[in-house]
Amino acid sequence: MGESLLKRHRWLPFVMPLLVYMLVGGLEPTPDSPGGAVLGLSIPYAWYPAVYAAKLVLTAVAALLVWPAWKWVPWRPTIWSLVVGVVGAVLWVGICRMQLEERWLVPLGLGDLLGLGTRSAFNPFEQWADPASAWGFFLLRMAGLVLIVPPIEEFFLRGFCMRYVMHRDWWTVPFGRVDVQAVAVSMIVPMLMHPAELFAAAVWFGLVTALMARTRSFGDCVIAHAVTNLLMGLWVLYSGDWFLI
Repeated sequence: MGESLLKRHRWLPFVMPLLVYMLVGGLEPTPDSPGGAVLGLSIPYAWYPAVYAAKLVLTAVAALLVWPAWKWVPWRPTIWSLVVGVVGAVLWVGICRMQLEERWLVPLGLGDLLGLGTRSAFNPFEQWADPASAWGFFLLRMAGLVLIVPPIEEFFLRGFCMRYVMHRDWWTVPFGRVDVQAVAVSMIVPMLMHPAELFAAAVWFGLVTALMARTRSFGDCVIAHAVTNLLMGLWVLYSGDWFLI
């Protein structure tokens, strides 16, 4: 994708990869409903791995197309990214296992929100008899969690959303600068993206915002995100809590 186009539409590099990820993800089936209902499709649950693989490929292509605009970010990773990633994994798993959304939202008549964020919970070791195929898909799932999701979510949230609310010419805002509005956005937007994990999303993304403000390193945000997702995937494999992914 030409750099002139990226300069004319400065939001595009930050939005497009995540948009592709979410649009294709909207076709994914869940244990309770077939995929693609919005388009009049009825994708069976058994096809989830194929849809997920297509989502990763298309998202990776979108990221590569806008890569020239990602080179400006201050990567400079520090040891704090590992610390926050580990602590964040413990918090995310612990809060999700408490099922606070069901305890607090359902009595308020807001239970429908939980359905909007239903995870696929696809356990390849249960769905497939062939261990090699099951392990192959699990590794693909981990690649998505560790290599694809962290950069596209962090670029969207911290590269665009948080800076957008701070200044009209948002692209001039130095990475890592925050104000009250940006902190609020850093928690509210992830909550909207994870409606079934509202409280875990608010705490985790707020924690990474604190990391960003301290180190001013985009690399820290991505690495912390990747570490948390890696540990969460390993926890799912150990515990069987497939509802987490």
